[in-house]
Amino acid sequence: MADRSSIEWTEATWNPTTGCDRVAPGCDNCYALALAKRLKAMGAEKYQHDGDPRTSGPGFGVTIHPGSLDIPRSWKTPRVVFVNSMSDLFHAKVPKKFVQQVFRVMAETPQHTYQVLTKRSLRLARLASELDWPPNVWMGVSVESDDVLDRVDHLRQVPAAVRFLSCEPLLGPLPNLDLTGIAWVIAGGESGPDHRPMDGDWVRAIRDTCVSTGTAFFFKQWGGRTPKAGGRSLDGRTWDGRPAIRRPGLVNMPG
Repeated sequence: MADRSSIEWTEATWNPTTGCDRVAPGCDNCYALALAKRLKAMGAEKYQHDGDPRTSGPGFGVTIHPGSLDIPRSWKTPRVVFVNSMSDLFHAKVPKKFVQQVFRVMAETPQHTYQVLTKRSLRLARLASELDWPPNVWMGVSVESDDVLDRVDHLRQVPAAVRFLSCEPLLGPLPNLDLTGIAWVIAGGESGPDHRPMDGDWVRAIRDTCVSTGTAFFFKQWGGRTPKAGGRSLDGRTWDGRPAIRRPGLVNMPG
């Protein structure tokens, strides 16, 4: 059963789908692809479906898991939940009906806060009007370089209570970043044996834009051979900004 997560900006993960395909340079060193290969070798049931060897690989074929839909209902304590840490809910191979079922579960478990992240922003925008958007669903897109800023424009079309960006792995500067309608930005460098270095000025510019626009800013890591190799400190402090978490019947918790 999916539960607690080591990802700094969330508390738990929930994977009603698994598997994906590379669609952009930000996918080149995908941690989930490497992890899926190991999980397949270990016999993990969810990761026995292989994907296209040109774009994914062992254990990373897009697969829906109807049996995982009710997992959040079993959690007694409210959680902040990253949806599909091992997939992309808006992948073309995930049926619209299943996406709607995932959103229905999120709406029916308002004690949790859900963070959904996609690179398939165009499909997200096209499906948005056919989905229910409860206030406990945060919707985000990955923005690793300036040439994928159209994802932010697509995100602005979505009626999510909170819209956020994941600028990780940050592969270049974002001089044209417009944060209109965006409540939260996560930024960080790449990790792993083939990690690509991140220039400090790239992330400082994003931070400064967030500060000037009142957008919550979270600096996840500098990156390196391991996620924690470079630490999390940026100019002498840790940046842990996050929108307020709204839980029915409870005092709202600031990020």
